[in-house]
Parts: sequence; structure tokens; C-alpha cells
Amino acid sequence: MIVAVTGGKGGVGKSTTSLNLGYELDAVVVDGDLATADLPTGTGPDLHDVLAGRADPVAAVERFGPVRYLSCGRTLAGARAADLSALDRVVERLEREFGRVVIDCPAGLARDVGTQLETAHLAVLVTTPDEAALVDAVRTRRVAADLETPIASVVLNRADRDEHDDFASRVEETFGATTTVVGNRATIDDAQSRWLPVDDVDPDCPAVGAFDEIARTVERSEQRLSSRIGVR
Repeated sequence: MIVAVTGGKGGVGKSTTSLNLGYELDAVVVDGDLATADLPTGTGPDLHDVLAGRADPVAAVERFGPVRYLSCGRTLAGARAADLSALDRVVERLEREFGRVVIDCPAGLARDVGTQLETAHLAVLVTTPDEAALVDAVRTRRVAADLETPIASVVLNRADRDEHDDFASRVEETFGATTTVVGNRATIDDAQSRWLPVDDVDPDCPAVGAFDEIARTVERSEQRLSSRIGVR
């Protein structure tokens, strides 16, 4: 299974969701932002090298704590050398080797976001409870629909469960996908700054249950998709 974590607007928590979802699904997390990578840098070849044909994707996967990553480089030269058309082959190779892949998509609706959504079997849409983020999320959903990539789950990030419960219900109705609220907690930011899943930093944090819920929702969507058409 290949899952694209997307949302359109930057700063809504896509990388945090990708890291924790990768942990919950025991997946390889691919930092798919070729220009402004957000996940940890590795010590060897990265996605720029892999897409340029200079490295094997499986050999480029590294483990940071309990999560496996295919990191992305930070240089403009590396981004220019990367062949984005090879992304689907790279990610499918990782899927064959490791079983599950989570792609951390870049912000915006540029060509690379469409490429990653088309590569994925399912998408997780991340937004926050503000107008700009929701508008971008709606636009991203349209791109996913055009590419026939189902939205498995919506993450309403940096929200208060009590304050935004009704709002989350409206979001769920609008997007037609199970919506999970992830609170704005210092523990989440602390874990992300150390490139660790929240469960590794504070197993009692309510966000642990939220990320587990997102993962179980994705797994149910995977099962439904497999039963209908088989995973691509």
C-alpha cells in the first residue's frame, strides 16, 4: 500500500502526520518534497540521488529511531537532477520490498503533488481549522478525485476536540471521509523536533490514540480497496 499525505497549504502538519502514520503502519516514509524537505536528512544517498539514477532506493532507506525513511536532499542542484517521472517506479519498488510506503507530499498544488497523488493508492488529507487551510484542502481533494486516488482519512490538526467537535463533523461531511482531530500539544512539537513518533516520547499523550485511529482508518480503506479492485 502507498499512502500520500497531502493537504495543499504548508505548515498544517503533513510531515508530523507522515512520521506518526509511518510508525503506526510500520511503513517507509518518503520525504517527497524535492525543494524544501522537512523530514530528517540521512547519512548516505537520498531521494535526489535515487531519482537521478545514482542510488538504489532500497539501499537509500535509513532508520531514525523506530521509523524508516527515504530522506530527501536539500540542494538546488540535487532537485534539478532528480527525474520526477521516476517517482512511481521508486515508490513501487519500496512497496514491494517493505510492504507499505507513506509519502510526505510538498505544500501547494504543483506538478510534483499530482505525481505523488497519482502514484498512491490512498491519500490522507491534513488541514487545520482555518479558512486558508480548508480552501487548499478542498482544492487538493479535487486533484485527488481527478487522479482517482481516494481520500482515506482527513486529519483536522491543531484543533481542540471539545471546541471543534461540530466543526470536525462538518469537515467529515464535506470531504466524505473519516475525520480525526489531533490537538495542539507541546508533546507533538517536541517529538517532531527529535524526529520521533509521539508514542516514543509520551505514550500517554492523547495524540497517540489519534494517530492510531488514523492508521486504522487507512487500513480499513486499504481492505475495501483491495476487495474491490486489488491494490495497483
